[in-house]
Amino acid sequence: MELPFAESFRIKMIEPIYKSSREERLNWIQKAKYNLFNIKSNQVFVDLLTDSGTGAMSDKQWSEMMLGDESYAGASSYYKLKNAIKNIMGFDYFLPTHQGRAAENVLFSVLVKEGDIVPGNSHFDTTKGHIEFRKATAVDCTIDEAFDTTKQHPFKGNVDLNKLDDVLKSYASKVPFVIITITNNTAGGQPVDLDNIKEVYSLCQTYGKMLIFDSARFAENAYFIKQRNPKYANSSIKEIVKEIYSYADATTMSAKKDAIVNMGGFIGMKSKSLFDKASVYNIMFEGFITYGGMSGRDMNALAQGLDENTEFSTLENRIEQVAYLGRKLVEYGVPVQEPFGGHAIFVDAKRFFPHIPKEHYLAQTLAVETYIEGGVRGVEIGSILADRDPITKLDRFPKLELMRLAIPRRTYTNNHMDYVAATLGNVFERRNSIKSGFRITHEAPILRHFTVELERI
Repeated sequence: MELPFAESFRIKMIEPIYKSSREERLNWIQKAKYNLFNIKSNQVFVDLLTDSGTGAMSDKQWSEMMLGDESYAGASSYYKLKNAIKNIMGFDYFLPTHQGRAAENVLFSVLVKEGDIVPGNSHFDTTKGHIEFRKATAVDCTIDEAFDTTKQHPFKGNVDLNKLDDVLKSYASKVPFVIITITNNTAGGQPVDLDNIKEVYSLCQTYGKMLIFDSARFAENAYFIKQRNPKYANSSIKEIVKEIYSYADATTMSAKKDAIVNMGGFIGMKSKSLFDKASVYNIMFEGFITYGGMSGRDMNALAQGLDENTEFSTLENRIEQVAYLGRKLVEYGVPVQEPFGGHAIFVDAKRFFPHIPKEHYLAQTLAVETYIEGGVRGVEIGSILADRDPITKLDRFPKLELMRLAIPRRTYTNNHMDYVAATLGNVFERRNSIKSGFRITHEAPILRHFTVELERI
């Protein structure tokens, strides 16, 4: 008899969670103005809002926390992290930041100016926000297959080389760099093939442009390359990661994802000149260059997390659980982005609610109904997150309207995944009774999804 898959870790500590009633949840979501970011954590049963900073650290990471050097300048923890980044990614220069968007703020302060064009593969919300805040334009060059959630393609996060070439040809003088997000979160946690990365790098070389990575889930991307590209079947995750970054000029990293820490990030660079320029902004925005908004204990845990999460077994545990939830949802008939991504399952709200107008914010409607049904908190990756067009001020309606169920690493059991699947299954069964969605009553001028307020239509 073949043995079933089992996690290669055991649980050492638990945290009780409260099971609320439907009536309580209806009251709470109304008071929260139908924004799930406003719901208190103790009002949530299974929290899949994000996998950022919400995973469970290992015993070795907690041990490293106790060894943190909290010296203001030149702490041993800084050098431990510097060595880990050099060994795993190959960058000679790095700046610590408190999280990924801080890394973007520092790096883009050097590289992005008004009127610039920044092509990439479905820029994440903060990436696009930092670009547009500087009055530049983010141009999506993701392959078309990414926008059909029913289509099977092993690397839906790939950059369309013809689209990218058109942008570089048309706006060569205005493009400061090309950015690749690994994995491609906005398109459904989809990986980018190493062959595609090489081709993008070659195109960048032709046009004399830098290639930068948004590396929040780089290890998961490497896992998919190993599993789906036969050329790398016998390579280790660390070997694949090394090759990925051989094609990068710089990277921004939210370490709250693939380094499995509660807070932290960094910029990796190969250029001493870029490091010197970015250091000025890092000192202004984050802190001195050897701590950059992080404590020594956090840098230690981050260094350990980078090492642990570039091992196959750690990634296998994580990605198998995501796939487990995906398979359960498919059994219930719930439409999701396929193949399943690395960090989350993305439910296709357009296929879920084909009878509701897009102006009613379909993914947000689905997220609210999922919370009411079972206390499961997901997040909208759709038209609210897409913000308004900075010129016309009209809503942007993206090709994909998704509700993301992001699974924290090493936090929930498969029984929780069964519960989440049943919750979505119940909402799917009563979907036709849901006739309308929401309208916005208050919003911020940028990154509105965090603080938006809504009312039912």
